Amino acid sequence: MHRTHRRARPVLAAAATATLLTLPGTLLAAEPAHAAVSRIRLGSATDAARPSWQGPAHVMNGAGAVVPGSMSRALDDIRGGTGSLDVVVLAGSAPTSGSKTPECDTVMTLPGVNSCTTWTLTTAADAGNAQANADVRNAEFVYFAGGDQCRYAAWKGTPLEASVESVVAKGGGSGGGSAGHHINSPLVYDACNGSVTSSEALANPYDRSISFTTGLFTWNHYDNVVNDSHFVARDRMGRLMTFVARSIKDGLTTDGSAWGVGVEESGGSLHIDRNGLATAYGKTSYVVLGDHQPEQAVARKPLTYTNYKIFKLAPGATFDFAHRPTCGYYLRSVIAGVPDANLYDGTPQTTCAPTATLTETEPNDTRDTADDATTLTAPATLTGNLDPSGDRDLYALTLTAGRRADVHCAVPGDYDADVYLLNASGNTLTRSVNDGAGTDEALTLTPTATGTHYLEVDAYAGSGTGTYTCTLTTT
Repeated sequence: MHRTHRRARPVLAAAATATLLTLPGTLLAAEPAHAAVSRIRLGSATDAARPSWQGPAHVMNGAGAVVPGSMSRALDDIRGGTGSLDVVVLAGSAPTSGSKTPECDTVMTLPGVNSCTTWTLTTAADAGNAQANADVRNAEFVYFAGGDQCRYAAWKGTPLEASVESVVAKGGGSGGGSAGHHINSPLVYDACNGSVTSSEALANPYDRSISFTTGLFTWNHYDNVVNDSHFVARDRMGRLMTFVARSIKDGLTTDGSAWGVGVEESGGSLHIDRNGLATAYGKTSYVVLGDHQPEQAVARKPLTYTNYKIFKLAPGATFDFAHRPTCGYYLRSVIAGVPDANLYDGTPQTTCAPTATLTETEPNDTRDTADDATTLTAPATLTGNLDPSGDRDLYALTLTAGRRADVHCAVPGDYDADVYLLNASGNTLTRSVNDGAGTDEALTLTPTATGTHYLEVDAYAGSGTGTYTCTLTTT
């Protein structure tokens, strides 16, 4: 992202009231150097309050503006479709013209919003501002405005980082656009040494303008990802390919692979729900997988990397970050700094390894009678139903020490299911107990010992012949 101020946007009419706070000893003005810390609140002066929230949910936007469709869905996820919540917008610079609160102007038009507060914090020290941190902690969604992600990266290790993380931890959400999109991935292209083009990055993957910040925000299911924005309009596929190769070469990821997420401007957005399922809005988005070491990624020499796996997400398409697909991508390579033609379109691969499937056989409600899935190779699918009331189904699995296992269960509307992973003795190692009939369940475990484990699917409430589908993947 170019290190510029956010572009001004039209002011939307709002019935909300606005309050402006300029902290003592500072001036609210355009920013030739460092502007004032400022706070502008729209809507209610009193925060919404309730004991629990239903997130987390995230939005990843290709430009700085709020995308109403994805934002409304994220806020609705968090409030469970009822009541109201509070939003905080964090900005590293103020708009130079137009509304001083362009993001909040849009947010205040969405259902279920109690208030929206814009904080402009222009220095790393501002991240310690007590009132800013209090507003963030009392909010249910934090939106990072466009601008300069290097300023946001400077908040690493500050109270503000912890405050944002507390919002997501309580079932709220976070997201942002442009620079705000960049900062919401665990691998942040921080642009602290300036922006880089695709041609510059491919010609020299260690160009000084390519720098990363790690260890800031790592949201659930979104590990090993580096974000990019304004994707097609500014032809950034080549530089995202470079970011992915660098992430692998420099050991910035945990499993030897890296995933790039490129979102287009002009209304492009990804909504990501609490189970890690992303839905594309507005414009086409891209997920770029690098799953091996680059053939050449060294300073002052052009990049060579073969067979990037590229997933193209048209509006309405989904991508499961919790159970990342092994099919549906097209392949593109970069040889000596020259990328293949048609980087943004291709024929998806359909000759993928079949998924092993096992359908339950009753009785299977104890470890002794569990259905035997020990010979299945991941990815594997387990199906069944929970009928009559109080039914439980157990499956015996073989899991490997140190290799992460992810289970995602799609639950029909007939019943509320809970899911457990047990060790060989029947002790619970982890569980997923989301409330509500038809609510999916998902859990993750990295076993400490190789051997038999048990997946248990219970009918917490209700029963029926509707089929649940549990997918097991390992990485």
